Amino acid sequence: MKNIRVAGIIDMNNHDTFMRQALLEAREALIAGEFPVGCVMAHRGEIISRGRRINSRGPDENELDHAEIMALRKLLARRPEIEPAEIVVYSTMEPCLMCYVTLLLNGIRTIVYAYEDVMGGGTGLDLSELAPLYQEMPVTITPHILRRDSLELFKAFFSNQDNAYWQDSPLARYTLNQIAAEEAE
Repeated sequence: MKNIRVAGIIDMNNHDTFMRQALLEAREALIAGEFPVGCVMAHRGEIISRGRRINSRGPDENELDHAEIMALRKLLARRPEIEPAEIVVYSTMEPCLMCYVTLLLNGIRTIVYAYEDVMGGGTGLDLSELAPLYQEMPVTITPHILRRDSLELFKAFFSNQDNAYWQDSPLARYTLNQIAAEEAE
């Protein structure tokens, strides 16, 4: 994939610290009965925005209020002066295609995530195959930071039959199979 650099193990302590904060957001979403995705945005070692998935159920159910979008909205409202290219996004799940492209269009180029979204993850998108706007965007993706911690939240979500969101989806089956495989080891 042209222009996408998958980062190796660099400054894992920093990644762990920020991902733990994203995991706190995801836990809050889970406690509220929402899909357990959390996101924090960091700039120069400081968290500048937070978000969690909302409206994955209930009367306001929609596919717009993803954790990354919620954090981005807060960032743009409160700290619009920050250079987007200097922001690192930490998400407990790989950003979906909508969130990934929204982050890119807003100038964010560094994304760190915990758990892969085998059903709708967008970070594998080959930008060089898209329209010229996207072709030259340099992006750094760092996957699987605190993956197991995020996986546990998704296990709890998908194991609870009261949570209808994406139940029996490819993601739910993959998640429960990942847990079973790890427990068998």
